[in-house]
Amino acid sequence: MYINGAWCTPKSNATFDVFNPANGKKIANVADGTEIDARLAIDAAGSAFPSWSKSTAYQRATFLTNAHRIMLSRKDVLAEIMTIEQGKPLKAARNEVQYAADFLLWYAEEAKRINGEILPSTRPDQRFMVLHQAVGVVAAVTPWNYPISMITRKIAPALAAGCCIVLKPAEATPLCAIEMFKIFEEANIPNGVVNLVTARDPKPIGEEFTTNPTVAKITFTGSTAVGKMLACQAGAHMKRISLELGGHAPFIVCEDADPVHAAKGASLVKFLNTGQACISPNRFLVHTSAYDAFIDTLSTRVAKMKAGSGFEDGVSIGPLINQAAIDKVNRQVTDAVEKGAKLITGGMQLTEGRLADGHFYAPTVLADVTPDMLIYSEETFGPVAPIIKYDDNDDALAMANDTTYGLAAYVYTQNLGRAMHMFEGLRFGIIGINDINPTSAAAPFGGMKDSGLGREGGKPGIMEYLETKTAGLSI
Repeated sequence: MYINGAWCTPKSNATFDVFNPANGKKIANVADGTEIDARLAIDAAGSAFPSWSKSTAYQRATFLTNAHRIMLSRKDVLAEIMTIEQGKPLKAARNEVQYAADFLLWYAEEAKRINGEILPSTRPDQRFMVLHQAVGVVAAVTPWNYPISMITRKIAPALAAGCCIVLKPAEATPLCAIEMFKIFEEANIPNGVVNLVTARDPKPIGEEFTTNPTVAKITFTGSTAVGKMLACQAGAHMKRISLELGGHAPFIVCEDADPVHAAKGASLVKFLNTGQACISPNRFLVHTSAYDAFIDTLSTRVAKMKAGSGFEDGVSIGPLINQAAIDKVNRQVTDAVEKGAKLITGGMQLTEGRLADGHFYAPTVLADVTPDMLIYSEETFGPVAPIIKYDDNDDALAMANDTTYGLAAYVYTQNLGRAMHMFEGLRFGIIGINDINPTSAAAPFGGMKDSGLGREGGKPGIMEYLETKTAGLSI
């Protein structure tokens, strides 16, 4: 663990094992921290906060810029560790490292854009002054599916704002976090400003985060169930909280869209990270006129996808994170087929040859999916594309919004008016219009409803770490 500028073992001296999901082999053992270690890290952050929060924006920007430079110099090493630990293909891992580094550079610049205001008053002898200041110590919890970019997406704006932070990474991917903190150490970020606590059991760490009075804000990316629990616990202590939770993204192919072009986009975004992404499309709503052509193109491309280790050439489908993920996907597919869905390709766990010891599921396309099937309403988090036919655009919009989630949605259309109608009508925080990658360090990222609270990225991303203070001046 990394606490107060030093690498240390937990007070219990306990460790836990980390495994490669592609072959089941143990790759490392890691410090198994407890709430005691989390408390020490929070204390370190609290001690560092007065000095760090008073540093200039230019000083904080320099630290982030240095971390960005070091991170890019280690791009290949970071990507290889990610592929071993998380399973995604090496090319995708490199892309994630670049995306992660973008947040460091973006918020190095945003640190200098934390501007106040002078406001007029109804009284001639009064003025109002508005100031934004760091909220305090931040506790962060990051997921396993994007184990590096989710770290920088939280740490970069927190540090830019003048906050200190304690990070608890996912228990499945602690090695990526450790490598990132080596970079922060080399960038000479002052002691206590960034702290890392690794642990097999997240519950006691989370409870320390939500109850410790030094923690002013919690930021969490993960499941909706855990996010709601953290929100309840944080609310009891009036802590600020940001939540980026689950999704159930619709992918709408309108009647005027090019179904072949849409299917090509669908094949890329649906099976990115083997479907283990919160913005992964989960329901493909395809107009009747485009239905057959869309399925033909999508199924042809999916059938050619190769599963395997992320280090193998041509592999685009990596492992799922564990057997429980396999079982969830298989349950949804089995339920859909039993209720009348047509299995076009895939539909089974891959267990032969070099895949035998990993957690692989064949990329799958299901046609004729209906609302009574589990996959219609449950987030899959796996490589399955369920296709639903529709006839009316208003019906498609209603079906798309018929979910408690509201993170991402996708629309393919060549009609500008229809694009705007969908953009305004979809109850989701991120909309890709003929675009399968509607994310960037410069763009706000976050959802509505059960998909979370707050935004990461862009200008709103740094505001999540700032308090607003108003002064009335009598002159």
